[in-house]
Amino acid sequence: MAMSKTLKDLWRIRTLLILFLTPILLLPLPLLIPTKEGRCAYVVVLMAVFWISESLPISVTALLPVFMFPLLNVVEAKVISKAYMNDTIMVFLGGLCMAVAIEHWNIHRRIALRILMLVGSEPRWLMLGLMIATWFLSMWISNTATTAMMIPIANAILLQLKDTRDLSNDQGAIEMNGKESNNDKIPEKEDPEPAVDKLQSKLSDGPETPEEAEFTRLKKGLSLCIAYGANSGGIASLTGTGPNLVLKGQTDELYSSRGIESPVNFASWMAYGFPLSVVVLIVCWGWLNILYLRCKGFCSCLKDDPIRKLQAEKVKNVILTEYKKLGSITYAQANVMVLFLLLVIFWISRDLGGVGGWGDLFEDNLVKDSTPAVLMAVLLFVLPSKLPRVFCLRTNSYEMTEEEKAEAEAPITPLLTWKVLHEKMPWALFLLLGGGYALAKGCEESGLSYWIGIQLQVLKDLNPWLLLLIICYVCAAATEVTSNTATATLVMPILSNLAIGTGVNPLFYMFPAALSVSFAYMLPAATPPNAIVFGYGHIKVSDMASAGIMMNILAVPLLLMATATWGDAIFHFGVVPEAFRLNSTLPVNITSS
Repeated sequence: MAMSKTLKDLWRIRTLLILFLTPILLLPLPLLIPTKEGRCAYVVVLMAVFWISESLPISVTALLPVFMFPLLNVVEAKVISKAYMNDTIMVFLGGLCMAVAIEHWNIHRRIALRILMLVGSEPRWLMLGLMIATWFLSMWISNTATTAMMIPIANAILLQLKDTRDLSNDQGAIEMNGKESNNDKIPEKEDPEPAVDKLQSKLSDGPETPEEAEFTRLKKGLSLCIAYGANSGGIASLTGTGPNLVLKGQTDELYSSRGIESPVNFASWMAYGFPLSVVVLIVCWGWLNILYLRCKGFCSCLKDDPIRKLQAEKVKNVILTEYKKLGSITYAQANVMVLFLLLVIFWISRDLGGVGGWGDLFEDNLVKDSTPAVLMAVLLFVLPSKLPRVFCLRTNSYEMTEEEKAEAEAPITPLLTWKVLHEKMPWALFLLLGGGYALAKGCEESGLSYWIGIQLQVLKDLNPWLLLLIICYVCAAATEVTSNTATATLVMPILSNLAIGTGVNPLFYMFPAALSVSFAYMLPAATPPNAIVFGYGHIKVSDMASAGIMMNILAVPLLLMATATWGDAIFHFGVVPEAFRLNSTLPVNITSS
């Protein structure tokens, strides 16, 4: 009994124990290795423990290099502080400003409902529509916001499907009892039960019938497809998720330290990540169809079934009703959409991989992806959210209603205000990204990176593709229990030194690993979209794990296929830049291994 209480007390204070005991237990590292490398390793391991255990908020852990590196005589304070604000951070800032504006003016909901209106009302096409909408939106705005917006739409659809099934069961029961009335339809009863609770309730008492089991599987499938769509969409664009920016920032630092320009920009990322994202999305859809819809024939859903027709009609009406609630496109929405399209065009067309781009109009390295990102972000604070009724646009007061007069005389606000941005901007993520860059800077300045590279040369005889396969599966497994961004931050410096030490192009290991940490399909804690979907109660941990383990297994080979084909054509993974050969052995021809 006493032992049980002691264990409970230890569990209650586990966070404090990790925070206070870890620095003490790691002290032998800098004491036995009294060099800059040893002191830097002490900080790296300490941050890794805090990030994995989340004993401190991960953004707070990211601030440790600011005071620990100077105090341990690893890097000067003014040098390490600069790592927290760079060009990649500015790309992220501009992209998030646009994402906040899209979310603020409800454009993301309009896009999602329009996609659902196009795909059809059959369960398999509804699933595809939900996935495409979530996937597309998560390329540009927060995965968390996208999932939180899509789940209620899915619940409304499920509710209509359930009501239709209840209605058909009631009709069947009445016909069997010979009490069918002269009315063609049975009027629907008002149900005060909340939508989510109603979806949780069983259709009948007793053991689950085949119809109930089918609807339960449908609930799970339509819920998981949203989480999987969000996770898959994040890898399609540079600003889609945090790990992408970790890779971008660390490759920029790695390449610039050797006097060459990093090949990773918005256009090259989309050329590699977008097709892979599409393939992963299709595989996700196919797997969820097999697992939950279990349609024996692909065209069986097209049979002339009155119940299916009624379900499809009701779902279509729900989506159409929700879309009509949004009204017509407003002046503000049109402005934001134009700025968004311009930003994407500017990002893609700045550098088209050596075949031109508007960036060629300026001197080398004068403009980057951050240039249009911040320009469009500033314009969001400049352009008005409604057409000013002034001068020739003024309407005669006697032709206006009192409401229109009040609206015309109200102060003109911009498309985005600082209050809105401040409330919705994930500021903590900037610290986390900056902490990763600071950690990489400390490893480089202290010589720890070079030391790690030397130690990892023992792996140079291992087939690079086999090693890459292992790396990707390890990263995909690690991200199920730790922050995606924190995982990428920890492994990027190690992989860059592994590549240099073994004579391989650094991007060959770093790029696939950065994408692998987005393959978080198995556990609710893996990503916020998983947690949101799990929170609605339609699925259990076992459901997510059983569906996600297959996606984790399938996604990595798809990633390697992309790396070996169009990825190699874009980034030339099989060629080691001359600057990386200076401190490494002869390069390995990975394309022929």
